[in-house]
Amino acid sequence: MKNRKKSTLILRLNLKLLFKCSHTILKAYLIQKYFHPTITVISMRFKREKYIDLILYILSKASTKPSFGKTMLCSLLYFIDFNHYELYGELLTNETYIKSKRGIKPLHFREITHELISKNHLFFRKEPYYNRVIYKYYPTIIPNIKFTPQELEIINYSITKLANNNASSITRYAIKDPPIIIADFGEKIDFRYVFSRNNEYSILNK
Repeated sequence: MKNRKKSTLILRLNLKLLFKCSHTILKAYLIQKYFHPTITVISMRFKREKYIDLILYILSKASTKPSFGKTMLCSLLYFIDFNHYELYGELLTNETYIKSKRGIKPLHFREITHELISKNHLFFRKEPYYNRVIYKYYPTIIPNIKFTPQELEIINYSITKLANNNASSITRYAIKDPPIIIADFGEKIDFRYVFSRNNEYSILNK
């Protein structure tokens, strides 16, 4: 019995090491293939109003889903912005997204949601979801749709594809997106790597 436990432990450690090495190799391959040091990233101004409109619009479509909490909202913001960049060469909101151990962290999310709550444009509460508690946001106003038809197409596509996930499944899905693979924890996710996406993540052939 002791030998079996020891063998199981060794196997688990070897699998963790294999995963870590595979991730490192994949990251190095993507950087070598798709990183172009001659391309200069121009500092982009954060589109505050567009960001607010996007949050309210997403929540108007998905906030009543039991599993749709903060993690889902942050993930959808990321995918909509990066899908838009993949198609049109620019982010929809120019938000900065950070890779964290808890998922995707939009830089302005806390500031903007607090502002919307203080203005009574959002209602926030913690709700039980199976064996955990999730942070839920509900819009209290009807969003003013100012998006172009092209923007709405990408937004609605992303919501339809991803909104039925929960925090765990969307995180498992997101961490395999090449821009997130390449980023280290605590590091900005570089939108230029959307062009290394495979068919599962790329929006080009949708």
